[in-house]
Amino acid sequence: MDKAALRRALIEQRLNLTDRLDRADLLQQVMRFWLIDRPDTVIGAYWPIKGEFDPLPALHRWKEDGELQRGGQRRRIGLPVIDKVHKTLSFHLWYPGCPMEEDAYGIPKPKDTEVVVPTLLFVPCVGYAPGGYRLGYGGGFYDRTLATLTPRPFTVGLGFTCGYLDDFVPEPHDLPLDAILNDNGVVWPQAERPRR
Repeated sequence: MDKAALRRALIEQRLNLTDRLDRADLLQQVMRFWLIDRPDTVIGAYWPIKGEFDPLPALHRWKEDGELQRGGQRRRIGLPVIDKVHKTLSFHLWYPGCPMEEDAYGIPKPKDTEVVVPTLLFVPCVGYAPGGYRLGYGGGFYDRTLATLTPRPFTVGLGFTCGYLDDFVPEPHDLPLDAILNDNGVVWPQAERPRR
């Protein structure tokens, strides 16, 4: 399998979706419903690039909803910042209007905000497959990061239906996600692992 060619084709397909905004609205709804019973108070996400689904509006709504509930629940959202030495990610507090700067790849990241540790992590999918496997951009940042986090956060892939790969063969270093959501609903449910 030529993963580089597959990535290019999937990204091109995603960028050319004529109904991408409609699909994004559907996935926003799926995500908001999926989050209702989650106990998490710190969620890690990503800044969308290359036609990716944008999780930030649903997460901002999740944050506001938690804080408006009786008794109020402080909820926080973190965006990734790359550690260039270890090629891993840390998550820094994000909120609408927070100061941002571009990282080495030209992706916006929070500037000088505190590090947060998510118990739930939403990751972008270029493609996704049965078993909870994700095709990313090939940098390995999420896999390396997840391998070092203890306890490992519950990981959820986000993507559009066109990213489904029926014949994807994971490599030994590929870590399966705990769930995958797309514009049709929950694609890959798996029982949550006990916390260590």
